Amino acid sequence: MSTPDISSNTMPLMEHLIELKNRLTVAVGALLIAFIGCYYFSSNIYAFLVEPLAQLLAEMGGNRRMIYTALHEAFFTQLKVSFFAAFLIAFPVIATQFWRFLAPGLYKNEKAALAPYLVLSPILFLMGSALVYYFIMPMAWKFFLSFETMGLDGSLPIQLEAKVNEYLSLVMKLIFAFGISFQLPLVLTLLARVGFATSRGLAAKRKYAVVITFAFAAFMTPPDLISQVGLAIPILFLYEVSILSVRAIEKKRADIVEDEDEDDFEETDFNMT
Repeated sequence: MSTPDISSNTMPLMEHLIELKNRLTVAVGALLIAFIGCYYFSSNIYAFLVEPLAQLLAEMGGNRRMIYTALHEAFFTQLKVSFFAAFLIAFPVIATQFWRFLAPGLYKNEKAALAPYLVLSPILFLMGSALVYYFIMPMAWKFFLSFETMGLDGSLPIQLEAKVNEYLSLVMKLIFAFGISFQLPLVLTLLARVGFATSRGLAAKRKYAVVITFAFAAFMTPPDLISQVGLAIPILFLYEVSILSVRAIEKKRADIVEDEDEDDFEETDFNMT
């Protein structure tokens, strides 16, 4: 049986540190450039993030607005939004630099196994972000706005005047939570590849996964049933997908072992004859 070739050149510690510094410089530079661009277009990013709420408020009519109550709040919120968008844009560059630093120390079969995950990870993150932006947030905001009252019989009306910092922090938290949650199949399949998870073990722990999923959804989302269920159900679906993916990996691994055993048996039989 041949040992897989490792595609790394032995380098002293100082050269590894220099390589790490160069990769970090490129990653930080990409993040800085993306941040400057996002800050320039921060008003467009703000309009995009506010759109789900703005549409509902426009349908309800009236002169609606968002407020801030501290002098520095709007400025720092703009910085926060710009950095959040910049990190999403620069993430492919950051991940590529991280990969190029690690790849020389990996075997060829390890690189072939990990490479697809670098492509699937941002795709799954975008899928989770799209789900919360186009489906979950409109329903959740509509639910919260249903508590407004017109103030009949001389009582004071109850009307939403959302703080811009709180609203955008909530939106970014939801996008991040859904995007990270959609990485579940990748995490579990990677654990399966290194032997820390099995399809049988994942299936046996399904009931615990349900409890943990709903607890995680309750922690990461606003205190409404729509957001919590909207996050929990996709995670549970992805958990089932992960079990099927891990099962496929185990089957492929078993087939490889079986082929190697057959080759060893044929070689032994040939030597005996």
